Amino acid sequence: MPIFDKFQQLAEARKSLLGEGERDPFNVVIDQVISSTEAIVNGRRTILAGTNNYLGLTFHPDCIAAARIVLEEQGTGTTGSRMANGTFAGHIALERELADFFNVGSAIVFSTGYLANIGLLSTLAGSDDVILLDADCHASIYDGCRMGDAEVIRFRHNDASDLEKRLRRLGDRASRVLIIVEGIYSMLGDRAPLKDIAAIRTKYQAFLVVDEAHSLGVLGKNGRGLAEEAGVEESVDLIVGTFSKSLGATGGFCVSRHPEVEMIRYASRPYIFTASPSPSVVASTRAALRIIETHPELRQRLWENATCLYESLQDMGFTLGPEPSPVIAALVETKERGIGLWSQLMEHGVYVNLVLPPAAPNGGCLLRCSVSAGHTDEQIEKICQAFLSFS
Repeated sequence: MPIFDKFQQLAEARKSLLGEGERDPFNVVIDQVISSTEAIVNGRRTILAGTNNYLGLTFHPDCIAAARIVLEEQGTGTTGSRMANGTFAGHIALERELADFFNVGSAIVFSTGYLANIGLLSTLAGSDDVILLDADCHASIYDGCRMGDAEVIRFRHNDASDLEKRLRRLGDRASRVLIIVEGIYSMLGDRAPLKDIAAIRTKYQAFLVVDEAHSLGVLGKNGRGLAEEAGVEESVDLIVGTFSKSLGATGGFCVSRHPEVEMIRYASRPYIFTASPSPSVVASTRAALRIIETHPELRQRLWENATCLYESLQDMGFTLGPEPSPVIAALVETKERGIGLWSQLMEHGVYVNLVLPPAAPNGGCLLRCSVSAGHTDEQIEKICQAFLSFS
């Protein structure tokens, strides 16, 4: 049918890339989940090293118990949006606890992290505003910007001087600028130079949004993310994040010290017209947030594992991201070699993410690992041995 013609080139590229009978790295089916770090995939016991389950909380007994209780008391779903029948007491409690955790006045919970970025950015920036975003920002940030009416300008990744140059060119419009960066970038695991960016934000009286999706629970003394670690929380106007990484669930949020952000609820279409998170998910997320607050040893364990894997892969000669991080990506020069190495890792019982262009830089691809506090020393060693087999 002609309506599908636009996908023909994509289908042909996929066929030529995978070849006959090749396992599809973008359609991995997990047959059985054993723990936060292991599963049965294609009949093989496999270490999960690509799940973003940074603190290993998906099987934490407190999270499971909280979800089970609320599941039995309130059912499987809300069947409505937050603006209709979808706001339960648990949603309000989670928003209050998020606001308290970040030491701000306002928090809004969305159904996914993707919707949090789309719902916030498409609503916050109007036709008179300008968005300056880091070139390596997540697709949800780009999509949220596209859905709004603001002028969108990219600056070079992690280049504070390029950001300032573009702000300077805007002249009087600088006070109507939203600067958007991420705490930890999801592809290479590098951090934004947030202290420098916050200083520029203050100098030009702009508005700073930080996506802490991959840094919540990972960075900072209390796990609040890069803004806490860099000591610039007072200069950050709004933080957005997800429950699907360190918190081990699904959902998204934004928090702010500006009470006006509450009006987003009445203007954001993804908030108004999407069913709210299920009560059991909200309950497990609340339990996970308490664990982040009270168990800093999980962050310590995460960083021990991350540093060990990063240094081991570096010693093997792999080209990695610029700094140790729970996101550890090995750069591979061609797509064909990347698929071959990914398949070999699977044969060795290790699952990682395969990332192809344009998400991967410089036309190559990435074998992207995400480390967990739940990984044992033996599992980290097995991951290293799998990489060593073809280094």
